[in-house]
Amino acid sequence: MSAEDLRAKIREIPDFPKPGILFYDITTLLKDPAGFREAIDLMLEPYRGEKIDIVVGMESRGFIFSAPMAYQLGAGFVPVRKLGKLPAEVISVEYALEYGSNTLEIHRDAIEPGQRVLIVDDLLATGGTVRGTIELVERLRGDVVGLAFLVELQFLKGRERLAGHRVTSVITY
Repeated sequence: MSAEDLRAKIREIPDFPKPGILFYDITTLLKDPAGFREAIDLMLEPYRGEKIDIVVGMESRGFIFSAPMAYQLGAGFVPVRKLGKLPAEVISVEYALEYGSNTLEIHRDAIEPGQRVLIVDDLLATGGTVRGTIELVERLRGDVVGLAFLVELQFLKGRERLAGHRVTSVITY
């Protein structure tokens, strides 16, 4: 199964969540066992054989991909959550959205200095959320070895905000 086969399994919903937005609904890909397995395999492919200690998943759809990727890589899994969702001591970062701001948190003890970290999410759009996640990992002195996405919306130029980092995506629009 190719990236184009996977792309065909993603449902496009116009005017969601607001008029003028074309929403790429991955639930139609996720419910297909072969498609879901292939999505994970293609996201993993660039990182197989590399030493990765921790896979960081970004709330919430990033968890869907990061946990099985961590399992396949023999790495630990660390969630990055929105404000107030983690129970132990955290560090946080505020980042800008087109209509305001949001806050991300990670447990203070989630990453040891020097650990090699792969950051995973379902979608790369403007890059704001992943920039915040990179900042959290770097404040814990983790080494970001890659940023893996299932879908990249190239027209939003998120990759440009991630200069200096290895960015991989399976499906591009």
